[in-house]
Amino acid sequence: MTLVAGVDSSTQSCKVVIRDLESGAVVRTGRASHPEGTSVDPNLWWDALVAAVADAGGLDDVAAISIGGQQHGMVVLDDGGRVIRDALLWNDTRSAQAASDLIEEVGASDFAERTGSVPVASFTLTKLRWLADAEPENAARVAAVALPHDWLTWRLRGFGPEHPDLAELTTDRSDASGTSYFNPVTNLYDRDLLARALRRTPEQIEGVVLPRVLEPGASVRVAHDSPSFSQGLVVGVGAGDNAGAALGLGASTGDVVVSIGTSGTVFAVTDTPSRDVTGAVAGFADAAGGYLPLVATLNAARVLDAIARLLGVDHDELGRLALEAEAGAGGAVLHPYFEGERTPNLPDATATLTGLTLASTTRDNLARASIEGMLCGLADGLDAVLSQGVVAERLLLVGGAAQNPAVSAIAAQVFDLPVVVPQPAEYVALGAAVQAGWALTGDRPQWPVEFVAQLPSDHRPVIRAQYAG
Repeated sequence: MTLVAGVDSSTQSCKVVIRDLESGAVVRTGRASHPEGTSVDPNLWWDALVAAVADAGGLDDVAAISIGGQQHGMVVLDDGGRVIRDALLWNDTRSAQAASDLIEEVGASDFAERTGSVPVASFTLTKLRWLADAEPENAARVAAVALPHDWLTWRLRGFGPEHPDLAELTTDRSDASGTSYFNPVTNLYDRDLLARALRRTPEQIEGVVLPRVLEPGASVRVAHDSPSFSQGLVVGVGAGDNAGAALGLGASTGDVVVSIGTSGTVFAVTDTPSRDVTGAVAGFADAAGGYLPLVATLNAARVLDAIARLLGVDHDELGRLALEAEAGAGGAVLHPYFEGERTPNLPDATATLTGLTLASTTRDNLARASIEGMLCGLADGLDAVLSQGVVAERLLLVGGAAQNPAVSAIAAQVFDLPVVVPQPAEYVALGAAVQAGWALTGDRPQWPVEFVAQLPSDHRPVIRAQYAG
């Protein structure tokens, strides 16, 4: 049996899955926690990766490995391969003003044309500008900029302060496309934007190393032995987390993925790049040679948490109550902007509950309005993705809330698409294992994905109509 491993180095933890190359079956898994916070020492990610690999039984019998990771995080290295400061994660918002400044300097339309996206505080470029303004001494030491999965792959291969070969940093299109200084159409870095962020001249930026962008299915190898990784182990190119999940789900052109976690994401797999000057849709690349236009929302599963607490029920009972109500919740409309919203861009908004009458103010209607409101917020994101010319034929519903039968049933009524709910799994790590198999054999594995529900479209126009305007 030939085994391959996939890693998901996420914000909260590091997960490892080891799969049989022939069938794709998961043979064993491991996990280790990451520290909390939005600014983290990357060496703690390395410690977690080593621990998670050990928890999965080690890699002595594994032929290849690849790492998927949280996007956008800024890992800056000096010329000795040392981490200069804690990495700023995607959810660190101290770079919000830097994002506004860069858009004003460059222009939203130019950013969209040059990088596929208009930068927000989560993107790496804005964090580099923050570094240049807030910590100029650290910014002056920057000899290389990497993303979390880039840096972990480099360390896994035996590089670091002991072997500080910055030229061996590698990445893939999907993760590079989230930096805001990479063009996913030309597959080239925009070093003028990098120079602008670091407040250097183009000549001064020439020596700053950016990871080599490898093709999908490419491989490198562990170059220097370490206690956990042996020389010669095949290493895949890795990916950003959403692109890794798309690989793990087997998503292809025509598929839209809606992920309902603490926050929500809507992304599609497509052959056509997107350039949304409004900034609603991020024009990312995928991990298989195509594109991954993506929308993020702030209010997702926590909407259900809030209403379940209000009603004094758990999520199962919330779903049961919701299915007792008619579509449209008797006119009750919950705009679920409890924490403001990113899509649409309403950072100071609050949630509102309207349309109540004496007759409609029931527990059933309130439960249903919470699910309809959350899904309509995600449907707004899907509308934004579709406005970029994406054609959607099927919707893959993932995340913890997707396992609630009421959520999936109402999703089929809101989205006007067939809805499939995959078996709960670590899809980013599973997708990284696909990359590992691809790197090992030269062919992308086509492993089956199991579904727990498949629902035909059951469109109820009344739901979206109540949320229009």
